[in-house]
Amino acid sequence: MTEENLTKTEAVGRLVGLAKEVEIRDPIDWTKMQVTEDQIYEMMASSVIDQMYSVPEDHRNTVALATLTKLLVENFVLNTKLGEERLKNATSTNRS
Repeated sequence: MTEENLTKTEAVGRLVGLAKEVEIRDPIDWTKMQVTEDQIYEMMASSVIDQMYSVPEDHRNTVALATLTKLLVENFVLNTKLGEERLKNATSTNRS
C-alpha cells in the first residue's frame, strides 16, 4: 500500500501509532465518547488512506497539505470558540 508494500491494515496501524505519539496539550476525555479512542483513530486513519489512494500519486502531497491546512484552520476556529465560551462562562460565574 505504500513504498514498503504495506497492507491497508498495516498502514492504518502505522498511522494510528504515529498519531497517538503526538503530544497533546489539551487531552481528550474519551469517556464522553460513544466509541473508543482506538476505534476513532483507526476510523480516521482508514479514511486518510482511502483519500490518499483515491487521487493520482502526483497529487497526493498537495491533497495531504490541503487537508492538513483545512484541519488546522478548523481546529483553530474551534479552539478560539471554546476559549471565548470559557471566558464568557468564567466572567458570568464571577459576577454571581
